Amino acid sequence: MALPFLAGVRVVDVSQYIPGPYASLMLADMGAEVVKVEPPSGDPMRGLGPRDRDGISPFWKLMNGGKSVVTLDLKVAAQNEAFAALLAGADVLVESYRPGVMDRLGFGRERLATLNPRLVHAALSGYGQTGPWRLRTGHDLNYMALGGGLATSGALGWDGELRPANMAPPVADFASGLQTAMTICGALVGRGRTGKGVYLDLSLTETVLAWQSLNLTAALRPGFAPALAANLLNGGAACYQIYRCADGRFVTLAAIEEKFWANFCAAVGRGAWTGRQWETMPQTALVAELAALFATRPAAAWEEKLGPVDCCFGLVVDPAGVPAQPQIISRGMIARHEAADPTLEVLFPAHVDGAAPMRRPAPVFTDVEAVLRLWQAAS
Repeated sequence: MALPFLAGVRVVDVSQYIPGPYASLMLADMGAEVVKVEPPSGDPMRGLGPRDRDGISPFWKLMNGGKSVVTLDLKVAAQNEAFAALLAGADVLVESYRPGVMDRLGFGRERLATLNPRLVHAALSGYGQTGPWRLRTGHDLNYMALGGGLATSGALGWDGELRPANMAPPVADFASGLQTAMTICGALVGRGRTGKGVYLDLSLTETVLAWQSLNLTAALRPGFAPALAANLLNGGAACYQIYRCADGRFVTLAAIEEKFWANFCAAVGRGAWTGRQWETMPQTALVAELAALFATRPAAAWEEKLGPVDCCFGLVVDPAGVPAQPQIISRGMIARHEAADPTLEVLFPAHVDGAAPMRRPAPVFTDVEAVLRLWQAAS
């Protein structure tokens, strides 16, 4: 069952791809009743990646579990009015149109306030509803770049040059989904006190930007300016690094605290390294020495040796191997569905009263009239 936190909350979601749908997925996991409204052509996410036997991408299904899905053409008068009826009975609207689209469809701020003064309207866009870039197109890589998420994250490229790195899964997409869900929950609490709805202007870029206070401040301080592979947390230190092993697999070492670094040095028989932890960064020479050491054994051998040591060590686990990890199994966070097309679904990441939550079934296709009848019956 879904968590009961948002039971009775009705959400209308007209967003696409990952950010907005992930936000409403989190709301559905917490008990909200989510109706996803798609155009006649469907959310483009339906055709992204592999296809199941029904012709629909499993990625779309994973982003929309526990939701009811209806199809409406908002440019058709009768269907536009059906959408208005949905909004009149909803608590939350999640949309990811470019600024101005809701106005052109006839659902600007004044109309929405008239339809439903209690509505929490979350508008999630790439750059925000105002500013010179408000109408500019983009995807995760662009938002990460402007928001500061790429400039200090990277490694040596194939040509030996330092370069920012593409990140997977797309950070801005998922982070903004979480930010949207969290802000909606806060707005619902506030509405419980005031009785009034609210308009939320959220952006993928600003979600990433909100994580940059440390780097922005460091850039002002001599000797601390962020740079690729030059600082403690982004590859400049030997004690906080990713190393390749003899079999080509990778391991992580995150021995920031001096006691963990000392434990590591003792475990590998390199006591002379203990006093070198805070050499000037980037620690090219020390990193090379550790890299040479890790290259002498396969990853499994290093896990056997360092796993029991209190030194913040871990394997880099391939996605195919994640479900078999003992810690992952013990927490019950991955559900395997053995339908016509096998799927692994990661559930809502919180245990409540000692139990891992269970997501409601995959998306259910229905029609707007059926949804409205259910809402009217429950009112």
